[in-house]
Amino acid sequence: MASTCFYWQHPKHGPLIGVGQAQAIQFQTQTDIEAFGQFIADNKGKYIFGTLAFDLKNYFEKLDSKNQDQVQFPELHFWVPESIYCLDSELSHFWGQENANNKAFAAHFSTQMQQQQIGLHATFKPRTSKDVYFQHFNKLKNALQRGDIYEVNYCQELFVENYDLTNPYGVFGRLTTRTKAPHAAFIQTNDHFIFCASPERFIQKTGNQLRSEPIKGTAARNANPVQDAQNAKQLQNNPKERAENIMIVDLVRNDLSRIALKNSVQVEELCQIYSFETVHQMISKISCELASEINFIDIFRSLFPMGSMTGAPKIAALERIETHEDFKRGLYSGSIGLIEPNGDFDFNVVIRSLLYNRQNRYLSVAVGSALTIGANPEDEYNECLLKADKLIHGLD
Repeated sequence: MASTCFYWQHPKHGPLIGVGQAQAIQFQTQTDIEAFGQFIADNKGKYIFGTLAFDLKNYFEKLDSKNQDQVQFPELHFWVPESIYCLDSELSHFWGQENANNKAFAAHFSTQMQQQQIGLHATFKPRTSKDVYFQHFNKLKNALQRGDIYEVNYCQELFVENYDLTNPYGVFGRLTTRTKAPHAAFIQTNDHFIFCASPERFIQKTGNQLRSEPIKGTAARNANPVQDAQNAKQLQNNPKERAENIMIVDLVRNDLSRIALKNSVQVEELCQIYSFETVHQMISKISCELASEINFIDIFRSLFPMGSMTGAPKIAALERIETHEDFKRGLYSGSIGLIEPNGDFDFNVVIRSLLYNRQNRYLSVAVGSALTIGANPEDEYNECLLKADKLIHGLD
């Protein structure tokens, strides 16, 4: 079976699966940024899949990450697949080699996805106790009150050790069926797996236009239609959630302005409510026209990591994230995406995701929330639990 595969929900072509690696680059050292740019240039005209870990921030800014990382994804991994297939009834060949072994793997993947695994049958432990969470919260609240930061995305990890994941494709099938996430992705690279049910787009390039769609603001769905509509309305009118969202919109506007044509940055939607299978989300959309001399590396240097997963000001928030979180985020709150032959691309935000290392049998879920000066520790802690519960028990 293939050691590398990639599932992507393409907005035009539907679900695709890429199998194998024809060319690839991955690294965890800063000296390779230029080599990455050369890899993108050398493979122009091909489909390229890729992942960027949150800690790639250290390559773009004078930052560091010393927290423990049990999942151990590479900080950057991009590759040209050998073959891409449409996950339709005929498993149509989409791009690349016509390879019998690769098509057999794609068929196996599709079959296993349909034979969904019900439940993870695992007990997750929090890396950060509630008491320690409150201690970190209070220190971050002090920084907010001093005006050192205006918003910070504070995350925590839940994990399972010595876990044997026997049907990864079935788990992903269950996850996509239950969440119907528009930016879902699955990756297997040797012993590393990610099951991503993301509702959030980080950055999309279409022709000369860039668009970012940050999410800030979450409310639970309810089986009762009246209560469900009320939950959505309360989210729409929640001053704290709106303030968080607008702060990130301002940050994204500023990031985009560094690579945009003059006066082209615009807010297309502000604080709109979108309803998904398990939660309501508050989403804004910001776009710009790209300056002609800007390349792929320039775009990510200006925008990464995404403001919805950091806070504002971005560098000050990132410094406090490293100090107060108890795990290395790795691929969580990083990005997964696809570059097309014409140079267009689409990258998500890695949230609502399970990460698994088969070699050390370690399963991880990370969740977080945005803290502002009006934040309440009990509310923020419960928001994290809601997100984790919807992901973990949504597989039951």
